[in-house]
Amino acid sequence: MVDRAYTDADLDAAVAALSEPGRLQAAEDLVTRVAPALRRVLDEAIGQGGWFDQGHDQAIREATAVDDPRVRAEAVRTLIAQETQLGMFVGVTVGFELARELGTLRGEGRRGSSSGDEAEQKEE
Repeated sequence: MVDRAYTDADLDAAVAALSEPGRLQAAEDLVTRVAPALRRVLDEAIGQGGWFDQGHDQAIREATAVDDPRVRAEAVRTLIAQETQLGMFVGVTVGFELARELGTLRGEGRRGSSSGDEAEQKEE
């Protein structure tokens, strides 16, 4: 995997390609095989980011403490949506790094360090 900046057109084309029927099957199979290990990586990444700390606990208390059932349900839906988005963003980040690492193992590119010094040192 080559490290480079992607244009908006590159990203749009990639997203369109991912929409093709059956395109994600191989990735789904891979993720299913490594799900337990990926879950640990995601948990660590979310934990290191401080996403589910005391502030998260406070948000849960606030969302569930509302007396009006409709307002409480909306607050819980909003919290779930925010957590889902966060999980997706962290998951995509981990996915990019997994792809980069797999590319490194195949000799297709360098590791994710910005300078590449680490990969160069390993090659020497």
